[in-house]
Amino acid sequence: MTMTPDELTTEQVALRVRSLGEWFHNLELKGVRTAPHHFLGDFPTVFWKRFQHAFPADLTGKTVLDIGCNAGFYSIEMKRRGAARVVGIDSDARYLEQARFATQVMGVEVELRQMDVYDVGALGEKFDVVLFMGVLYHLRHPLLALDLLHEHVVKDLLIFQTLERGGDAVGEFANDYPITERAIFHQPEYPKMHFIEHDYAGDPTNWWVPNRACSEAMLRSAGFELLERPTREVYLCRRGERPTAAYPETLQ
Repeated sequence: MTMTPDELTTEQVALRVRSLGEWFHNLELKGVRTAPHHFLGDFPTVFWKRFQHAFPADLTGKTVLDIGCNAGFYSIEMKRRGAARVVGIDSDARYLEQARFATQVMGVEVELRQMDVYDVGALGEKFDVVLFMGVLYHLRHPLLALDLLHEHVVKDLLIFQTLERGGDAVGEFANDYPITERAIFHQPEYPKMHFIEHDYAGDPTNWWVPNRACSEAMLRSAGFELLERPTREVYLCRRGERPTAAYPETLQ
């Protein structure tokens, strides 16, 4: 039988937190911290404070999809802002179990599903706000994922975050160059995606790390209009039209 938040004691919460293994989100559940020794500090709370102003303050009546929801920190925050419905998906069953417990303790209703980002079309609906944070660099096929989000689930706003490395400059380039052009590829402000063959930060699922110019170029290529970059690595975007050059009729 599922207990209500009021019925759970601090000791019961602490025991359950430990039984769910290592947490990546440091949540406070009835006074119990889920990741008190996180290598990034009080993550993601400290990070969230850097860009929370870019989110709509009032999500009353809105639907939200949280892709790669992990233990549910952002899903819970969206409910706090009044979202009518929040769906959280993750490919990791352990993270979803943590999210189920966290939302139970918080008394927050979030629909949680085990799903890969490449399968978002199976949801069969578009959401007012889509969070796609901390996922892209874990993917073997990152641009495909952005294309699928645009096609299937983003109705209006996309909140995008990815690990970035390399220069922070963004240059202006022509739409085309002759095949003899080589110099532009050496410019630090040219869009670049760094491929990680083995591990990065001890994580074998870190595959691709873009520089800032690449993040912005990929978002535009997938059909998203960049509205704001409230802090490093975070982008507020609106769904727009996909560039016809990137999607010729023969490929649609």
